[in-house]
Amino acid sequence: MTTPRRDCLPWRAPAACATLALLLLCPPAAHAAAPVIDKGDTAWILMSTALVLLMTAPGLALFYGGMVRQKNVLATLLQSFVILALISVQWVLFGYSLAFGPDKGGLIGGLEWIGLRGVGLEPNPTYAATIPHQAFMLFQMMFAVITPALITGTFAERKKFSTFLVFTLLWATFVYDPLAHWVWGDGGFLRKLGALDFAGGTVVHISSGVSALVCALVIGKRKGYGRTAMPPHNLPLTVIGAGLLWFGWFGFNAGSALEASGLAVNAFTATNTGAAAAALGWMAAEWVRHGKPTMLGTASGAVAGLVAITPACGFVTPMAAIPIGAIAGVLCYSACAYKQKLGYDDSLDVVGVHGVGGTWGAIATGLFATKTVNAAGADGLFYGNPGQLWTQIIAIGVTMASASLLTFVILKVLDATMGLRVSEDAETTGLDLALHSESGYAIGGPSLGERVVHEAAPQPTAPAVQHLTKMA
Repeated sequence: MTTPRRDCLPWRAPAACATLALLLLCPPAAHAAAPVIDKGDTAWILMSTALVLLMTAPGLALFYGGMVRQKNVLATLLQSFVILALISVQWVLFGYSLAFGPDKGGLIGGLEWIGLRGVGLEPNPTYAATIPHQAFMLFQMMFAVITPALITGTFAERKKFSTFLVFTLLWATFVYDPLAHWVWGDGGFLRKLGALDFAGGTVVHISSGVSALVCALVIGKRKGYGRTAMPPHNLPLTVIGAGLLWFGWFGFNAGSALEASGLAVNAFTATNTGAAAAALGWMAAEWVRHGKPTMLGTASGAVAGLVAITPACGFVTPMAAIPIGAIAGVLCYSACAYKQKLGYDDSLDVVGVHGVGGTWGAIATGLFATKTVNAAGADGLFYGNPGQLWTQIIAIGVTMASASLLTFVILKVLDATMGLRVSEDAETTGLDLALHSESGYAIGGPSLGERVVHEAAPQPTAPAVQHLTKMA
């Protein structure tokens, strides 16, 4: 006679059934939470990454390149292009780890992910649970690329190339990477405070705008600024660049949803609406003041609207994007129109467009944000939560203070060790020839603005004349 097993005895049946029911109804947490790669989300983020790359080169490069004088076009294009190469390497070596690595006191990411250690092809559920971790890293890389590239517009036509390279590397490491961690990194103190920045109002635009103002004040004005006409040499290039920026910005903003979802669609719609409203707002303000609308103004207005809607696009309705964009167009136009009275030379209006536009966009997020668009966000002032506006103002103040102070320190150190500006001869000759031994155009002479500068400036020294003769 066999002895029945204890787990099969009749009095054990109710307990066994209860255990089985619990297992069926409540599967182990490890299996429920396991991240799974979604092919649609991954494809969208890879496409968005390419779109944001397009914003820097060729988008921003052409936008800035058309606005400088003919003798500086290649030097301006090169600055955007080389930043793409420089920051791409910095990001995979240590930049990504500093920005998004394991938190250290809410201030910086650790170096555990240096050289992309631990940043593999499996999802990181903390940041994006449906795409490979490396896809998230690549997408964030393009933000790190374009942010210092924006600053180049303020010191266009006068900064030493060698100093520019070192400045870019230091600024990305000590300004951008920590700020990205504060706002977007897991454990960052501004993120824990509740600051809302969907795609870079504080991290990208306010940081670059206030740093550009510091650069303009420390480096000084261009030779002849305020006395000599310095018109854009090729506005069609600028318009093409603006169109590429508008196009690429859909990846910048809608891609920040990190999935192919309704939130991405909302961000896409708000982005286009904000840009359109701002282009009309700038054009109207310019038309009222000067009696004529301009192509440069309308293109600049579109960029200002893209800047302003960036922090808000994933938290506000498309209808809210209309006043956000329209106000941005008027505000940014006014800031650019009065810069000369304020006494600084911001060559391509980085401060007026990105600094002012980004600040307004961060404030507008605190006004128009609603959880009906994004449940993971917050309601703003107009939806019954005035505290969110105060949180946005704190984030703006912290960003401005940290970026301006660190930029000033970096510039002063570089000025003492390498020098910031090219020589007067090089500035008169043009950076294309003086720094790179190239000319942007094989046919045609200098523009009217260049002839005025050349006639008013001292003649080049003998070595410069010899150099020009060789190039000819």
